[in-house]
Amino acid sequence: MFIHRVSGPLPLSVVIVAKNEARNLPRGLASVQGWVAEIVVALNDTTDASESIARAAGARVQHLPWRGFRDTKNTALALASHSWVLSLDADEEVSAALRADIIAFFQRPDFDGHAGARFPRKVWFIDRWITHGDWYPDLSLRLIHRDRARWGGDEFVHEKIEWDGGPVATLRGDLHHYSFPDISSHVAKITPFADLFVRQQQARGTRFSAAAAIARPAWRFFRAYVIRRGFLDGFPGFYIAWATAFGAFVRYSRMYEVERTRRPSG
Repeated sequence: MFIHRVSGPLPLSVVIVAKNEARNLPRGLASVQGWVAEIVVALNDTTDASESIARAAGARVQHLPWRGFRDTKNTALALASHSWVLSLDADEEVSAALRADIIAFFQRPDFDGHAGARFPRKVWFIDRWITHGDWYPDLSLRLIHRDRARWGGDEFVHEKIEWDGGPVATLRGDLHHYSFPDISSHVAKITPFADLFVRQQQARGTRFSAAAAIARPAWRFFRAYVIRRGFLDGFPGFYIAWATAFGAFVRYSRMYEVERTRRPSG
């Protein structure tokens, strides 16, 4: 079979949106240096050393105003010089296996007929890689042809790539994700996600349900820990399943609070 050979760096732009990510950027930038044609780092309201770190790694730096995850990422996407774009978060890293798979993808004779490629995202949490439960494989479409795909979803969070329905390849290598440096950083996200959930449910006209407040958390724990074998990830897997269930309980409790809170009489 004919194999399309790519000499030199891949005709690929890596685009990273970041704010005060000096701690994470070196790792992610190092994982793409030398084998992609372009690295673009879009910074917003950054006051740390992110810009100098990005420039030292050979990246082109642009400053963008913050307009929510979806719209800011689409603006950053437009900065790419190449049709093919690998979109990364500052706390992500392309593993050696994923790098090899992306290079092999560009060697396929049909690669340009695809809208993009997706691959599993693997989180480092406390003392290990999480490879079961709700957090893995978390297939993520991040390698895209920018004429055929763009960021969609919610305006402020839960953004995701939407594409034109064309073929999407699935690669096996992992995208490494260092999303939570400690448990406190994970717990800190429960409340803002609960508030977003309330706004979304209100927009849909959905009311609080006691049955859902009880059943959904129980189901989330059972699914993550038993069905998706979170127990194989040791205590971190147990924590993740319980925290996921508790997060769901907080979301429904916030709905109750928003709908029922009133001033005391008398």
